[in-house]
Amino acid sequence: MHDHFMRMRKNTICIHLDNMLKFPAAERNKEVVLNVLKDHLPTDKAGRALEVASGSGTHVALFAQHFPKIIWQPSEIDQQCLQSISAYKEHYGLQNVEEPFTLDVTTPVESWKDGNLQSASLDAVVNMNMIHISPWDTAVGLFRGCGTLLKSGGLLFLYGPFAVHGTLTPESNVSFDASLRQRDSRWGVRDVDDVEHLAEQNKMSLIKTVDMPANNKTLIFKKS
Repeated sequence: MHDHFMRMRKNTICIHLDNMLKFPAAERNKEVVLNVLKDHLPTDKAGRALEVASGSGTHVALFAQHFPKIIWQPSEIDQQCLQSISAYKEHYGLQNVEEPFTLDVTTPVESWKDGNLQSASLDAVVNMNMIHISPWDTAVGLFRGCGTLLKSGGLLFLYGPFAVHGTLTPESNVSFDASLRQRDSRWGVRDVDDVEHLAEQNKMSLIKTVDMPANNKTLIFKKS
């Protein structure tokens, strides 16, 4: 997954002198995703949240400022992004953001963060723009991890483009899907039905689908 995934990201990257990376897509969507989180997570209650594939760190930096009582744990597979996340944490002085750790979601969940993530310890998991630009195994690993790490009632927020019941719209998403599959036959826009099936296999259920700008969606799953 790693090489192709990061090559696609870095096609649209800007680098700041202080190691804080900026991905244009993340800058565009961070506020609207924050609004979804605000609709479903309390801003005044203590908790723990994991962001899988944190990218530059711009999302977790924003979320942490708006949810100051939640301890946020960023993660990444790319070393440059890990450094960027740390730079965001330092730049904003975020005491409720832990240092990022290297995460390959296809590995057993028991090994994540060197085994220091406890079962049923998380109130939320956030994952954005990952499962369509990586092999299906990453989606399998993500849901397996969430099924283990989320508390009963915990939420997974999954953001990206999705097909619905076998239909992908609009034409721009169809073209995007074709371009992804041309780059790597294991990639592609996923269908909500397939993702929902993964959730059910891991004791989770889809409770809400939120239509987002730029023909994306946020799928919200709840652990039973």
